[in-house]
Amino acid sequence: MGMEIERKFLLDRRPEELIAEGAFIRRSEQKIQQTYLALDEQQEVRVRRLVDVDTGEVEHTHTFKQGNGMSREEIEYSITASIYEQLFQASGAVPLTKTRTTGEWNGFTVELDRYEQLNLTVAEVEFESLEAAEAFEAPDWFGEDISSKKEYSNKKVWRDLQNRTHGR
Repeated sequence: MGMEIERKFLLDRRPEELIAEGAFIRRSEQKIQQTYLALDEQQEVRVRRLVDVDTGEVEHTHTFKQGNGMSREEIEYSITASIYEQLFQASGAVPLTKTRTTGEWNGFTVELDRYEQLNLTVAEVEFESLEAAEAFEAPDWFGEDISSKKEYSNKKVWRDLQNRTHGR
């Protein structure tokens, strides 16, 4: 099982603004739909449909994650469109949709996620080690560090979306 070590920051600006002023260099952009098939406090299983905005290429993934916070175990692999559709339809859920702009800041790969159903944009940076993550000094435009704040986790945001959509 691989380790995902990342820090997340709350942005109050749109990716387009940061690109226009040269604070962030855009490499690619994807439209992502993600649905959780099962989740609890320690584990999650999700599927994603990712569409590359520039090429139109479509990818589908199935992911298992374990743990919370900055460092988690992760297994992710590609699945066919048919398997994705079957799992997505069986879930009966509303997918969480976001636009992910991947680029570079100061030698780091940064993912800016803009959630379409919410007024929320976050920056994510992945690291090779916990030490590198802890030593990272973010620029001012990254905003508040929300790496350990559960209310900003994708699974919490997705669960809130389900409750709002299904009137629970």
